Amino acid sequence: MINKTDLRETLDLPLFDTTSETEIFQNQTLRPVLKLQNEVYLMLFKDYALRKTSDFETLKKEKKINFIDQSLQKDNALRNIFIGMTIGMLTPEEMKFYLSDTKSFNKRIISMLTERIKSQSGLI
Repeated sequence: MINKTDLRETLDLPLFDTTSETEIFQNQTLRPVLKLQNEVYLMLFKDYALRKTSDFETLKKEKKINFIDQSLQKDNALRNIFIGMTIGMLTPEEMKFYLSDTKSFNKRIISMLTERIKSQSGLI
C-alpha cells in the first residue's frame, strides 16, 4: 500500500552537524509536501484572489506580490486552509512532531508558501 511519504519527492538538501530537528523537519517533510501540493495551492490562491479582487490577473507584478503578502499575513481563514492542506499530508509520526511546536511550524509553512506563491505569481 502506498503511504503519504511515497507521494513526495525526496529533496537533496544538505545536513550539517548544526542542523536542528526543526530544520530537518522543515526540509525533509514540509518542503516536499509544499512541492507536492504546489498546483493545488496555486489553484486555491487564484480562486481566492479573483473573489477578493476581480482584476487580480491584470495587476502589475509588484501589486500581485503585495496582495499575496497581505492575504497570507492577514486572512486567518485562508492561512488555516493552507495549513490544513499541508498538515493533512503528514504521517502520524510527522504529525506528532508537528504538534510539539505548531506555532513555529505554522509560521514556517506560511512563510515558505508565501515565497512559493510569490515566485510563481505569473502563473496565477
